[in-house]
Amino acid sequence: MTTQTSTPATAGKPGFQLPKWAGSFGFQIIAALIVGLGLGLLAKYTGSTKTNPNALGATLQTIGSSYVSLLQTAVVPLIFTAVVSSISNLRAVSNAARLAWNTLLWFAITSLIAVLIGIGLGVLLQPGAGTGITQQAKYAGKSGDWWAFLIGLFPKNFLGLGASTTVTDGVATTAVSFNVLQILVIAIAVGIAALKVGKAAEPFLNLNASALAVIQKVLWWIIRIAPLGTVGLIGNAVAVYGWDTIGSLGKFTFAIYVGLALVLFVVYPVLVRSHGLSIKQYFSGVWPAVQLAFVSRSSVGTLPLTQRVTERSLGVPRAYASFAVPLGATTKMDGCAAIYPAISAIFVAQFFGIQLDFSQYLLIALVSVLGSAATAGTTGAVVMLTLTLSTLGLPLAGVGLLLAIDPILDMGRTAVNVAGQALVPTIVAKRQGILDEALYNAPRNGDPFSDDVVDTVDAAPVDASLDADGGAPAGRELAGAKA
Repeated sequence: MTTQTSTPATAGKPGFQLPKWAGSFGFQIIAALIVGLGLGLLAKYTGSTKTNPNALGATLQTIGSSYVSLLQTAVVPLIFTAVVSSISNLRAVSNAARLAWNTLLWFAITSLIAVLIGIGLGVLLQPGAGTGITQQAKYAGKSGDWWAFLIGLFPKNFLGLGASTTVTDGVATTAVSFNVLQILVIAIAVGIAALKVGKAAEPFLNLNASALAVIQKVLWWIIRIAPLGTVGLIGNAVAVYGWDTIGSLGKFTFAIYVGLALVLFVVYPVLVRSHGLSIKQYFSGVWPAVQLAFVSRSSVGTLPLTQRVTERSLGVPRAYASFAVPLGATTKMDGCAAIYPAISAIFVAQFFGIQLDFSQYLLIALVSVLGSAATAGTTGAVVMLTLTLSTLGLPLAGVGLLLAIDPILDMGRTAVNVAGQALVPTIVAKRQGILDEALYNAPRNGDPFSDDVVDTVDAAPVDASLDADGGAPAGRELAGAKA
C-alpha cells in the first residue's frame, strides 16, 4: 500500500519578500529621511509656516514632537537605574577609579582636538564677515554661569525635577523639566551608598536591575518606531526653516558642518586606527545611534541605543559601558560644547568687529573643554555659547542672530556628540585590555535589534552582578584590565 502525502499548492513558491537590507534599521532611517524631506518641502510650498501650519505641517509637527516626548519620558528613570546599576557592577573591580579617570581624560582630549578645529575654521573661513545682516537681535534667554553650575549640582528634590509656570492671555501653563546633571549626582550618591551598605542593599540592587531591564525594553519599542518619528522631525524642520532661512548665514552653517565632518570622519577614524581597530567596524557599529541622534537632536534620548551599540557592536563590557555612556550623554559633547561655541564665538566677534587676541582663543579652548558639564541638563549648545561669550566679554546679542538656524545645526552637532560618546569607551576599553575584539570585528547586519534575546533579567530574579547574558559577574570582565 502506497501512502501519498499531499503538498500545498503554494509549497516551494514563497511570496514576495523584501530584500534583507530593506529591513535594516539604517535603511529605514534613510528612507524616512527622504520621505520626511519630501513631505516637508510639500508642506512648505503649500503655505505651511511655523506660526500658522497647514494640515500637513501640523501633522508633521505633531508626529515629531510626540516621538521626542516619548523618548524624554523614560530619560529620568533610565539614567537613575543605569548609573546605579553600573556602579553596582563595578563593585568587584579593583581598577574602577582608573577606568573613570581614563574616561574623563579622553573626554577632555577629544574635546580639545574638536575645539582647536573649530578655532582654526573660524579664523580661516571668517564666517562673521560680510554676512549682509543688519539686524542685531537681542538675546534675553538663559545664560551660562559657572556659579549657577556649581549651585545646580545640589538637587532640590530627589528626582531633580523643576516646574515653571507661564501666563499667556490669562491662561496659566505649567511645564515640568528635569536636570540631567542633578539626576546623575543623585544616582551616583545612591549607587555608592548601596555599595557601602553591602549585603543589606542586595534586594534594592536586584530591584534596580529589574527596573532597568523593564525601562530598556520599553525604550527599545520606542526606538523601533524611530523611522516614523524621523518623518515628522525632518519634515517639520524643512517645513518650518527651509533652506532660505540659512541663506544669510550660509558661510557660518558651512563652517559648522565642515568642522563636524572633520571630527566625525577624520579625527575619530584616526583615533580608532591608532588604537589598532577597524574604522569600518567602528562606523558600521555606531551608525544606527548616529542616525537616530541626527533626527532626534537628543543625546540623552539616544542613550539607550548608544549604549546598546557600544556594548553589542563595539565590544565594550557592559559593566564599564553602563557607566561611561550615560556619563558621556550628559558631559561629552564635541559638537555642542567644542566645535559650535568656538566657531560661533569667532563669528560673533567678527560680526561686531571685535578683534580677538591669542589669550582669548586659549580661553575659548579652556571654556569648551571644561564647560560641557555646565550645560548638562539645560539647553545644550545655546547655554554653552552664552557661557563662552560671557567669559570672553562678547555681546550676547550675537546669540539671537544664530537662533533661527539652531535646529538645522543641532542635528549635525548631536550626531557628532553621540559618535564621540561611543568612541571614548571603546578606546579606553582597548587601552585597558578589556575590549571584546572578536565582537568588535564581528559582521554587522545593520540592525541593532537583531540580537534581541531573553536575558537572565527576563527569565529569573536578577542578580545585579550578572552581565547582559546572565553569565559571569560583570565585574569579572574587567578584572584583567591593565593597572
